[in-house]
Order: sequence, then C-alpha cells, then structure tokens
Amino acid sequence: MYFEIQGSIEEIEPIAIGNSIRELPRLKKQFGSGRWRKLKGTATVKLPNGRIRRAEVHWYEAHGIGKRKMKIKRFID
Repeated sequence: MYFEIQGSIEEIEPIAIGNSIRELPRLKKQFGSGRWRKLKGTATVKLPNGRIRRAEVHWYEAHGIGKRKMKIKRFID
C-alpha cells in the first residue's frame, strides 16, 4: 500500500458480495476461499509525501482472511 490509514474507516458499506465481484476467481486463487465482499468507506489517509487527506477507500474482505487490496478511489475535500 502506498498510504497509511490514520484512525478508523467510517461509513462502511458493501459494493458487491460473492459472485457479483469481478475479481472473485483471482481473490480465491491468491488469498483462499471465503465469503468475499467488496467494501467502501471513508478514512483519513497519510500519503508518502507526508500529506494527510480525507479519502474514499475501496477494499476486499473475507472472514478469517481480513482486508486485502486496499486502494484510494477519490479524495474528499
């Protein structure tokens, strides 16, 4: 990850669950099978240059596996 989450992620909501996730076969192959969900939320992030901004972040998550492939989708300001 090229950024750090500062504090907690808020306003978490699911985008896709199970077979509606486009990358599901790759996730299962890379991280193992589970009940995969694609989620989004807002968080304060620290960028590599030291700047701190509010952003919408997306990630994949499965029970027992945890958060994977987190990315910044857009900045909120």
